[in-house]
Amino acid sequence: MTDTVVEETDSAAPAWRDRALEPAARADALIAAMTLPEKIAQLFGVWVGASDEGGEVAPYQHEMEEPVTLESLLPQGLGQLTRPFGTAPVDPALGALSLLRTQRRIAAANRFGIPALAHEECLAGFAAWGATAYPVPLSWGATFHPALIRRMAERIGRDMRSVGVHQGLAPVLDVVRDARWGRVEETMGEDPYLVGTVGTAYVQGLESAGVVATLKHFAGYSASRAGRNLAPVGMGERERADVMLPPFEMAVREGGARSVMHAYTDTDGVPAAADERLLTGLLRDTWGFSGTVVADYFGIAFLKTLHGVAGTLGEAAGVALRAGVDVELPTVKAFGEPLLKAAADGEVDEGLIDRALRRVLTQKAELGLLDADWDPVPAALAGADLTDPRSLRGSVELDSAANRDLARQVAEQSIVLLANNGALPLDRPARIALIGPNSQAPKAVLGCYAFPVHVGGQHPDVPAGIGLPTLRDALAAEFPGSELVTAAGAGIDDTGTDGFTAATELARTADVVVLALGDRAGLFGRGTSGEGCDTESLTLPGVQQGLLDALLDTGVPVVVTLLAGRPYALGRAVTEAAAIVQSFFPGQEGTGAIAGVLSGRVNPSGRLPVSVPMRPGVQPSTYLAARLGQSSEVSSIDPTAAFGFGHGLTYTTFRWTDLDVEDLRTGTDGEIRLAFTVRNTGERDGTEVAQLYLHDPVASVVQPVQRLIGYQRLDLAAGEAARVRVRVPADLAGFTGRDGHRIVEPGELELRLGSSSTDPRLTVIATLTGPVRRLDHTRRLHAEFTREAPGAS
Repeated sequence: MTDTVVEETDSAAPAWRDRALEPAARADALIAAMTLPEKIAQLFGVWVGASDEGGEVAPYQHEMEEPVTLESLLPQGLGQLTRPFGTAPVDPALGALSLLRTQRRIAAANRFGIPALAHEECLAGFAAWGATAYPVPLSWGATFHPALIRRMAERIGRDMRSVGVHQGLAPVLDVVRDARWGRVEETMGEDPYLVGTVGTAYVQGLESAGVVATLKHFAGYSASRAGRNLAPVGMGERERADVMLPPFEMAVREGGARSVMHAYTDTDGVPAAADERLLTGLLRDTWGFSGTVVADYFGIAFLKTLHGVAGTLGEAAGVALRAGVDVELPTVKAFGEPLLKAAADGEVDEGLIDRALRRVLTQKAELGLLDADWDPVPAALAGADLTDPRSLRGSVELDSAANRDLARQVAEQSIVLLANNGALPLDRPARIALIGPNSQAPKAVLGCYAFPVHVGGQHPDVPAGIGLPTLRDALAAEFPGSELVTAAGAGIDDTGTDGFTAATELARTADVVVLALGDRAGLFGRGTSGEGCDTESLTLPGVQQGLLDALLDTGVPVVVTLLAGRPYALGRAVTEAAAIVQSFFPGQEGTGAIAGVLSGRVNPSGRLPVSVPMRPGVQPSTYLAARLGQSSEVSSIDPTAAFGFGHGLTYTTFRWTDLDVEDLRTGTDGEIRLAFTVRNTGERDGTEVAQLYLHDPVASVVQPVQRLIGYQRLDLAAGEAARVRVRVPADLAGFTGRDGHRIVEPGELELRLGSSSTDPRLTVIATLTGPVRRLDHTRRLHAEFTREAPGAS
């Protein structure tokens, strides 16, 4: 039952309530009946916090904004509610009750009975108190397993939808260009194809649960100069087209994403929020995107305050609307009174307001928010006694056993074994010295957008709401027969070395040292990784490298274990450590996954989504370098990675054989067909990740030496082999030519099949024939991998 109020002049329901009509037609019918203030009210959100007592939400007092007065806004309607669950710790059931009561109030207050659309962050799981904290996106990339990430996203989406949330602000499709950037942990890596495939899988999972996925940050945010957050971007159109845009294009074409968030940055002087060519010309007119474009938080006002391309907030609103931004988030500012006045004065065309409104209302119709029988009671509260909030507390589970099992799978498959001199798996050591700043830190597994960090840090007296076993807890459970002794040695960003002596003395008493290094996630300088936590170099934070060196000097085998948000240069450890285990904030099940890799219970299968540098000062640098971007005799700076993109070891071995190519020549509109066999030649089951790289030796525009164009995880039992067939369309050799159009050129190509970008196993030299061919947005995006039993024809 609903409390909505709808004014009707006769017994017939208005057309916008008619579910038999297309959503866009329903939106048009509603627009025709609305006043200008009612139209504008649908184009902004209000930042709120749910009540932990089950009462209505309250406007959030944010340091950048004055709180709004709901009483003054609601008679005109309200477009969105910003983060009712993700603003303060609140029991999920009572948060859902608070949201539904507020939705009833919103619908009852406006004459059309339109509720708000509620959005939340979901970068590493639903950002709500008590919800499962999954690994961060950089770990998703490390899995090279889109199907697994889709399942994870679907589960996240179901949890969000169950409590009344409609839109999730994820995934981040930015491609890493400089690992000093604090938000590297939020990305899926440094390769656009990996980011695109894994990110699109996340979109598909979230959307399949009925939650609107929001692609961010469109486009180029991660290419900011010097890795500084929100700094200008100096890349050219070709780099944007060939590196930054493909993941977004894939997520729109194949993922069905229904929302896009503009980036904060400007590229060559044009802010993304003011870029009509990007937000309308490319996104809508070329790619056919029909959803909503939402502002990154405060981004429209930034056109005035930070970019200086608008003199007033009303002018900023007009610039954003013309570019193609539809919704102001997180709260009303430019799209409130400033836009209303600018439109009334004729400075902003009301047609632009109608255009944005049509997209917003179409989406609300698709979500059922315009239906006559719309009911704000979410699935999680169906059948509950809503009159007794106390009885609801603890009744909604957002961290189920199934969630945790999936979080464990993602964590286990994301851990990358960088180096191993035979020390791993550990063979029942009598005494383990667990040392390092992340050895006993419960939040060491969490990124900056995980609720216990993002919000919980402001509420230190509130428990995390989920289990966060430390690495010490996990090792004690994994090695019950071993004596476990611990010392921190130093804090994450300590500058003093007072703890080194105790740590090295403890190490000398042990059979092996497990050294837990890495990051502390935070926001805007409160951590060493996360939004606004950029770094000047890729040296380990604080004195961690000194602690590492001191422990290496003891002569005791040191297993370096990283819980981090970005790759770091590891100095002597690259050649002297007994083993190096890399994890990227692996979530609440992460320490158990790491312990499983150390014991051998888990055979590592993760692969690097970002290169690990040999030296700390070589940024910006990624594996997607042209020849001039690699080591040379004319520069004293060598950017060669210690461990390259795609690298990862296992506890078994694989042999690649029997390469067969059907035709080494094909047209620029054809495809190359090849096959090869991979056999697990070790004594235990394992996973190989077959990676396909393209090298174009001669092109009319400078190309990276190689780039990933396909991959396939192969789970193989000991002794098992798989025959893999691959169809490689010539479209994948395309790039943006000198005239700005994407083309495929005739000529020789080299296809490299291998276990990483630095370990090619099989090579095909093929030739494309025929004329230069122009590609468009309908081009083929994937090589097609098919696994067969060996010997299959």
